[in-house]
Amino acid sequence: MKVKEVDLFIPCFIDQIYPQTAMNMVKILEKLDIEVHYNPNQTCCGQIAFNSGQWDKAKQLGEKFIKDFDNQERIVVGPSASCTGFVRNSYNELFHNTGLHLESKSLQGRIYEISDFLVNVLGVTDLGATFEHKITYHDSCAAQREYGIKEEPRKLLKKVKGLELIEMKDTHVCCGFGGTFAVKFEPISTAMADQKVHNALETGAEYIVSTDSSCLMHQYGYIKKHNLPIKVMHLVDVLASGW
Repeated sequence: MKVKEVDLFIPCFIDQIYPQTAMNMVKILEKLDIEVHYNPNQTCCGQIAFNSGQWDKAKQLGEKFIKDFDNQERIVVGPSASCTGFVRNSYNELFHNTGLHLESKSLQGRIYEISDFLVNVLGVTDLGATFEHKITYHDSCAAQREYGIKEEPRKLLKKVKGLELIEMKDTHVCCGFGGTFAVKFEPISTAMADQKVHNALETGAEYIVSTDSSCLMHQYGYIKKHNLPIKVMHLVDVLASGW
């Protein structure tokens, strides 16, 4: 499918903590000759409030989000399976039979996580990237169970020159972040991070790669605290390497 232009959705974690990932996504899209539109007024999609049971606040944020991406002709692309998956699925509960029902359904049908967009919309798997390291891939819960991607990131990684992908044990198991879960149930969350990081270390990989910065941030916190010999990196940053 030929796509000439897209709207850029930058989630909160990317905006505040990993802005270089956002810039690398622009770099990738522009390499593919896609015109990128960015609305600087965009804010949170409402996922955190929704998952905390604050549906009124989630709806307020969702209304703004829908209006911020109101160009019905353009696909919306974001570097987060968690946030894009939330819009695709949970906006049904927030906006069914409301004045924004049709606008919400339109947005749900045209918002994509970046690897899904590259592989399944554009038909692109090789971006000409080079990353001469051993990596292991973490399947975030949101990517697998909410958005529904698994093979797309792997197809892209397998085309990266010099990269060796080594699958870890129990790659499908949660890393322990879970949004507010990490705060409310810290001991359990930390134990899950311990298990995930040590599964990654057993592979001999130098990096843990994922589609979700929240998972990577959680694992990085555990890695840093225990001074472990492994790093984390967003899929987008790998795909933008070496060119």
